[in-house]
Amino acid sequence: MKKIIMLGYMGCGKTTIAQKLSSLIQIPYVDLDKYIELKAEMSINQIFESFGEIYFRKLEQDLFVQLLASPENQIIGLGGGTPCYANNHELLKGEGITSIYLKASVETLFSRLVHNKSKRPILASKTEVELKEFIAKHLFERGYYYNQAEYKVNVDDQSIDETVAAIVVLLAQIS
Repeated sequence: MKKIIMLGYMGCGKTTIAQKLSSLIQIPYVDLDKYIELKAEMSINQIFESFGEIYFRKLEQDLFVQLLASPENQIIGLGGGTPCYANNHELLKGEGITSIYLKASVETLFSRLVHNKSKRPILASKTEVELKEFIAKHLFERGYYYNQAEYKVNVDDQSIDETVAAIVVLLAQIS
């Protein structure tokens, strides 16, 4: 069983990079948020609205553990907050797990998120100044958890293809 865990802040490219990596190395990709929605038969927003964040975080952890325990090789993309709750950051270090933090600067994240913030309810109402402050604060708060990943790949000034190529090289070195 081999699990490749992709983590990082929203806008760092987890989904896009994991999907491309998946097709390249022929290991299925599972987006944890989509998996939660499938299992709960509700959107993440509906879960938060109906049951609150504590319920969501417990469900998130249970389903993350379930994915890690499954016998299939998988690339698992975490939600931006997943490593920061319960003991999820400890789960990044298990046997057969390769965790990769897609590290991006505040400027990179801001430039990616400012243009599609309407698609992210938590960002939609923020001004550009508020958005930049929000990202910087979150990165500071989450840095400890993100840095628990075994490997860090900087995505600043990198194309999707360059980032995927760097991950492929990394995976080849450790296997």
